[in-house]
Amino acid sequence: MTNPLWTVLPYVCLTVFVVGHVWRYRTDKFGWTARSSQLHEQRLLRLGSPLFHFGLLATALGHAGGLLVPAGLTEALGVSDSVYHAAAFWLGGLAGIVTVTGLAILVYRRLTVRAVTRSGPVGDLVMYPLLAAVVLMGLWITLTGSGHDYRATVAPWFRSIFMLQPDVAAVDAAPFWFQAHAVTAWLLIACWPFTRLVHVFSLPLTYLTRPYVVYRSR
Repeated sequence: MTNPLWTVLPYVCLTVFVVGHVWRYRTDKFGWTARSSQLHEQRLLRLGSPLFHFGLLATALGHAGGLLVPAGLTEALGVSDSVYHAAAFWLGGLAGIVTVTGLAILVYRRLTVRAVTRSGPVGDLVMYPLLAAVVLMGLWITLTGSGHDYRATVAPWFRSIFMLQPDVAAVDAAPFWFQAHAVTAWLLIACWPFTRLVHVFSLPLTYLTRPYVVYRSR
């Protein structure tokens, strides 16, 4: 019997992700924000936010390359397996440590600064544990992956999802922590539209065309 985690869950989460963002934009345009709490506390935010965001950006780029680019293509470009895995370990490990450090600071800030705690939406109660689980498992896998080549298991399954032919046999061959990381990531994607994470898709493009704000003294 086919495991629904590999055949059903990805499509359910992707559907919720797309429909949820459309619903959120149509019903809560003014809530489409990260809900900045900078006025409540700045010292920890100034340290944790750049670490988390830049670390997460590097991690996302690494995942995009590892999951979307087939191993055969990197080999054709002259990148051997040993070089690829060494780069994934050192660069991915560094990005993961930076991300975890930044996230730890932000979570500590949210738990210890009362005004910041009160300003957080209800969605944070689900989003933060899921985000922490995804990041921590990802770092654990990077540092202690035991040499498993996810490009032969998780990556082909991930690409096959978008071809509407999930390669269940490939992901079934992956170790438990790789599978748990994938499932948790899909759950995070599903709750994305209902949390502060929507601000990822907020680009201030109107600033490029809007007129200057003119200040006049009295």
